[in-house]
Amino acid sequence: MMLNFGAAILVLIAIFLFAAIKILPEYERGVMFTLGRMTGVKGPGLFLVIPFIQKMIKVDMRVVVLDVPPQDVISRDNVSVRVNAVVYFRVIEADKAIVEVEHFYDAVSQLAQTTLRSVLGKHELDEMLAERDKLNADIQEILDRHTDAWGLKVANVEIKQVDLDESMTRAIARQAEAERARRAKVINAEGEMQAAENLRGAAEQLAREPQALQLRYLQTLVDIAGENNSTIVFPLPMDLIRPLMDLGDAFNATGGPDEANRTTPTNGTETDADRGPGG
Repeated sequence: MMLNFGAAILVLIAIFLFAAIKILPEYERGVMFTLGRMTGVKGPGLFLVIPFIQKMIKVDMRVVVLDVPPQDVISRDNVSVRVNAVVYFRVIEADKAIVEVEHFYDAVSQLAQTTLRSVLGKHELDEMLAERDKLNADIQEILDRHTDAWGLKVANVEIKQVDLDESMTRAIARQAEAERARRAKVINAEGEMQAAENLRGAAEQLAREPQALQLRYLQTLVDIAGENNSTIVFPLPMDLIRPLMDLGDAFNATGGPDEANRTTPTNGTETDADRGPGG
């Protein structure tokens, strides 16, 4: 009888030790409650928990990846879009995460959905597409401020995708095409302006040095002769045709051959118009 009683005591002690000994890994903490009152945080490592008197709740201290479900958002310029995001957070104070909020994971999920709709609804569609980093920072700041009382730290927020209606996608494509055409026209106009400036400078330089124009003319002939063609070009110096051009200008200035005969003496004799009545 005494042997059976001693065996029963040993079994009870083994069961007690088995229930009392707790081992937590490095990434977990145990929030201790003694008779209903929080008495501290344990772990990691080996420690004892008194059965029926103490209770331990495990808390994972690693970074949690929270996938925010797609949310229907109406932007400030009245465009309906569907946006989903991902939130990275971790528990900093295990006692607050258990005592201050019930199911902190669900609480962060609901808060992230509400904040995502609220923040994106204050911005236009172009800002959602072009300034995504700024929106991520704004959402992270709001979530971090609200979850600080829960012992949580929001490390990062990333907007994964912004889904548009098909009609809005076509409109954006047309807008982008028009923008590219506008930039092409502006670049072309700037190129024409720069080319005109360079041509004006070249003309001024050639005007100061007439020989340079002749050299440029000869260089053009060399370029033409380098190609496989049957065109024969004979260079004509400008000095040869300059007197003819001056004579033509003088001829036009005098008003034609009649005016030239009346005003220009020939062989040292006077014309009929130059003689007087008695001549």
